[in-house]
Amino acid sequence: MRAVVQRVTRAKVTVAGEVVGEIEHGLLVLLGVAVGDGPEDAHVLAHKIVGLRVFEDAAGKMNLSAADVAGQVLVVSQFTLLGDCRKGRRPSFDQAARPELADALYQQFTAAVQAAGISVATGRFQEEMQVELVNDGPVTLLLDSRRVF
Repeated sequence: MRAVVQRVTRAKVTVAGEVVGEIEHGLLVLLGVAVGDGPEDAHVLAHKIVGLRVFEDAAGKMNLSAADVAGQVLVVSQFTLLGDCRKGRRPSFDQAARPELADALYQQFTAAVQAAGISVATGRFQEEMQVELVNDGPVTLLLDSRRVF
């Protein structure tokens, strides 16, 4: 699994003009599921993201996690994170998991974040979405479940 994690002051996702997920102060997670990913990838990545100390403490240092600051998480499925642009000009998505597996692992990831006591909002899997955010910092991190530990 790959994730782009952004610290945000607010974020929302809209489908066909309807806001389907919205948060204030927290993390926006764009999540891509790869061929070969399984439940352990969802659990490991969720655990890592929930524990990331990317929020500032009283001294102004990034020393607090989303849980420490009562932050929320907006999770948006994004298979294009698995795009391979090494050849030609059109990305190849051969490494993106099939929708059935990707949806199941997306749901498991979201459940693992919720189980950690974090308020979670989501987009809609396999829908055309518009994502709006205000990146705080800016803080943007790239994570891969196969490179977390």
